[in-house]
Amino acid sequence: MTLQDILSQKVKDAIKSLYDTSLETVEFQATRKEFEGDITVVVFPMLRVVKGNPVAIGQAIGAYLQEHVAHVTGFNVVKGFLNIVISDGYYLDFFSSTTTWGTFGTLPPGDDAMMVEFASPNTNKPLHLGHVRNVLLGYSVAQIVKASGKKVYKTQIINDRGIHICKSMLAWQRYGKGETPQSSGKKGDKLVGDYYVRFDKEYKKEIADLIAQGISEEDAKKQAPIIVQAQQMLLQVGGWRQRGSFTMGNYEWLGL
Repeated sequence: MTLQDILSQKVKDAIKSLYDTSLETVEFQATRKEFEGDITVVVFPMLRVVKGNPVAIGQAIGAYLQEHVAHVTGFNVVKGFLNIVISDGYYLDFFSSTTTWGTFGTLPPGDDAMMVEFASPNTNKPLHLGHVRNVLLGYSVAQIVKASGKKVYKTQIINDRGIHICKSMLAWQRYGKGETPQSSGKKGDKLVGDYYVRFDKEYKKEIADLIAQGISEEDAKKQAPIIVQAQQMLLQVGGWRQRGSFTMGNYEWLGL
């Protein structure tokens, strides 16, 4: 029997013992997180057969359950809701009775497949603890999907093409003076990230200069020489083609 089956029968026994009447069904719901308890008995529907204050009825049922159900260790009543506390021993006994841990909760493999993409580090900045979190979450999702019987293909995107990597490349060409991870003592991802930041710094300077010349901010963002050059690099070496005017996301990958 499930915990809910056990409690349902004991609540009916309580109503019979305390009020000498029969209760056909017992309504349960999850205990709200702001109250102590594991499962909640809704008292209001019982008022059809038991006349009285729902709080007092809940208190009486709770005391009966605590006396007659080994794993009920406590209770509290909030208005017409009886929140029941279940002992840790109940859950430990339940898990101990499970003998199929290797396959518990899993379904046989089927033909359906799913791809789970996660991690996908940014080529313009170093990995950090937040990426570890994403790796763990992605792997966990993949394992859960696998347990549901699907074939799972785990993948990540190494996005080393597009306007963003061109920004780092151009900044390195302009200001790097041949710097390498070996000559600088920096990790490769840190070095690339530094030049991505440098690009943004110089881009903002050029935007400010154009605005000072009377150009609108929107046009300055498009006409700044450094962004125009990065866009041209994207078209020349990245296997991309332009869609319409030059804007940040206005390109499509040709797979060249």
